[in-house]
Amino acid sequence: MLQVYPILLICVLSLSTAIHAENYLNHQPAQNDNPSQLQSIPLLQSLKNINPQREFQAPYIHDLNNRYKVRTLFVETQDLPMVDIQLTFNAGSARDQEIAKGLYGLSNMAAKLMREGTDKYSANQVAAVFDQTGAQFSVQAYRDMFVIRLRTLSDPKKLEPALAMMMEVIKNASFKPSSINLALSNTQVGQKQLQENPSRLMDIRFYRTLYGQHPYAEPVTGTQGSTKKINAELLKKFRDQFLVAQNMNIAITGKLSPKQALELSERIAGNLPQGQKAAALPMPEIKSGFEVVHLPYKSSQAHVIFGHLGPTRFTTDKLALEIANRIFGGGGFNSVLMQELRVKRGFTYGAYSSISFTQSPGVFSFKYATRQDQLLDSIQVAHRAFINFVSQPIDGQRLEETKAGMLRAFPNVYSSNATINAQLGNMGFYSEQSNYLSSYSERLAQVTATDVQNAIRKHFHPDRLILIVVSKELDKTALEMRLEQNLIDANFYLPARPLPSASPQRPVEADVPVTTPADKPASI
Repeated sequence: MLQVYPILLICVLSLSTAIHAENYLNHQPAQNDNPSQLQSIPLLQSLKNINPQREFQAPYIHDLNNRYKVRTLFVETQDLPMVDIQLTFNAGSARDQEIAKGLYGLSNMAAKLMREGTDKYSANQVAAVFDQTGAQFSVQAYRDMFVIRLRTLSDPKKLEPALAMMMEVIKNASFKPSSINLALSNTQVGQKQLQENPSRLMDIRFYRTLYGQHPYAEPVTGTQGSTKKINAELLKKFRDQFLVAQNMNIAITGKLSPKQALELSERIAGNLPQGQKAAALPMPEIKSGFEVVHLPYKSSQAHVIFGHLGPTRFTTDKLALEIANRIFGGGGFNSVLMQELRVKRGFTYGAYSSISFTQSPGVFSFKYATRQDQLLDSIQVAHRAFINFVSQPIDGQRLEETKAGMLRAFPNVYSSNATINAQLGNMGFYSEQSNYLSSYSERLAQVTATDVQNAIRKHFHPDRLILIVVSKELDKTALEMRLEQNLIDANFYLPARPLPSASPQRPVEADVPVTTPADKPASI
């Protein structure tokens, strides 16, 4: 009998899903459906009791023991009568080619079309259920992740129909040809806009040059040619293979007890096909030497990006590298890059660095825009600043100031239910411990200047850079000579290491801009 129970549970859940959705579509209002009379509304008065002087503490995270072995992280919050649910699947654009070779943009298309109706409900009917319950529902594809979010009132009369429709959409989205054609039409508009955005063109070529044949190489949104290959059968195949319980983690934040959250997570996991986890992604090829790519573009401004592969999300140097990035180019006017390029020389309005941590090796990069006549000088200065940053010791006082700034900013990552839930989704996806947020200040305090310097010298490589330049013209020979001279002047040059020949220039297709350079889902 115990072996039959999960099957019976799923059948009951499926019936419950249909009943809740039908009730709303047939306009059968629940009791007290007048918004002015909802029992949950008076609870909003609790906002008046919030003490603005209180010290923010990281929330306590419950790591729930889901019977389906689907990791579920939960934070209980009683201030607002809301519940945030995030389902994070290992099904980002990196998985597109596992369905069919060259099929870039498949996961992004699935995300766009998921709420466009099922065989049972039209797009308008799906929207009506969420509207009538006051729920917010969204789907987004990233390079690593496929993220489904639902925000709803904790009142069961609102939560249940919204949850039921979310499950209906995930399992039974029909991906009608008319919806696909409309999405393709919108994509073409985005492609035209892209041709007027040199920064986006630069980012696309940067990822292609950096990753080569790796799944991260192409834009999350795909290419003009690849999206035309997408049809309903491929989208359903993607869904059936990757949007399954064993390829998912669950994050829940809101006005529920841990027992209620566990029951909710088991209902979600039990009402999806179980499937299996996605396979590990391949490692990208690491390149040596410089590779300079010039994209001709008629503009008064030249756009520049430097970068190379970084470590994966699972590196023990993650926090030290975040500190390093903040010092070099992620900390505003006080950063090394901003001081060298803007404050001292006026080459640019802003220069910034970033580092991303993903399942496969991520990206360290820095970028800026400058006048054409300052292009070569600015590149030489930026490269020299990078060499000095890697070679010279970290200043202890600057390190402490940077750590203090990071600690002051950290409460922003759990300042609302939505931001808490986004963090829980990331933690579950990347297998972080449940004390990841609460231990942050202690872990940050333990990072020393030696730790940061060792991480920099291990993971940052001024002699191994890809450089993309979008400008009217570029003297590549003169530029490469300046980069080589920087290494020689700093005794950083390794003569035994041959420089690779430039890879064939691949025409930039009219792609939609990349959604995000890193997989850090934004809050609702």
